[in-house]
Amino acid sequence: MNLIRFQPFQDIDRLHQEMNRLFDDARNVPDRLNGNFVPAAELEETEDAVLLKLEVPGMEAKDIDIQVTAEAVAISGERKSKTQSEEKGVKRSEFYYGSFRRVIPLPSRVQNTDATAEYTNGILNLTLPKAEDEKNKVVKVSLN
Repeated sequence: MNLIRFQPFQDIDRLHQEMNRLFDDARNVPDRLNGNFVPAAELEETEDAVLLKLEVPGMEAKDIDIQVTAEAVAISGERKSKTQSEEKGVKRSEFYYGSFRRVIPLPSRVQNTDATAEYTNGILNLTLPKAEDEKNKVVKVSLN
């Protein structure tokens, strides 16, 4: 007869991981299904700046509003439908049209008055220079 060791904490850990996966999946429901358009974002922190890239295709620069504080960036806009085609009373579209708003917290304080933005081919690039006190956060001290 083989003995099987009872490991309750391993089962609890597995349950915890499955619950985390379930909630992560629920948050990542495709945007069309939950009725919201949330642009994909990429955030990179360098020594001197925070670089933020957002994917907002099918929009014009005038339809995007960017507000930068020292701790976060708020981006909102509206994608407008330009074409309307109906055939036998049926309209079909897989594109999302409507407004969005996304607030992205920043990993470091930035000098929001010096922020720059560039919008090319559906990609919004923001360069957010770090505040001077953030640049000098880590100081190397030499031993005598």
